[in-house]
Amino acid sequence: MREKPKQRMRIWAMLCHISALLAWVLLFLLVFIGIPLYLPLNLLAPFLIWRFQKAQYPWIDLQAKESLNFQISLTFYTLLVIIISLLLVLTSCGIAVTSNSTVNEVKTTLDGLLIMFMSLIFLVMLIQSFVVTFAAMKAYKGEHYRYPLTIRILR
Repeated sequence: MREKPKQRMRIWAMLCHISALLAWVLLFLLVFIGIPLYLPLNLLAPFLIWRFQKAQYPWIDLQAKESLNFQISLTFYTLLVIIISLLLVLTSCGIAVTSNSTVNEVKTTLDGLLIMFMSLIFLVMLIQSFVVTFAAMKAYKGEHYRYPLTIRILR
């Protein structure tokens, strides 16, 4: 049977998961106060932990790669949603302008799109918070967790 990782390694592994979630919270706070910023901050802390601790502790190497793979996938999915939403907004505005729609019809269409995409992003962040918290708890207990819907870039 495998030996359970030591507490120091388990804390670093847990931080790999939680730091990415805290970076998303920081990013949303920046956007909420009016700074339109989209940087993959969620990759920075897990990458730094992985970079400096992977040689010492194989457990941190494994957990940091898992966290980084999930955060890279989530960043890719978020960029995809942003691109699709921009295309839908441009298409909606183009249709509204060419069909001589009133200002209220255009406003209603854009409000509907905004509500739909904000709901989608809220749902993704809610699911991410549960999954990342679960992975952090598993890492602290010394158990391995594989994130769902993850593109495995780092092996």
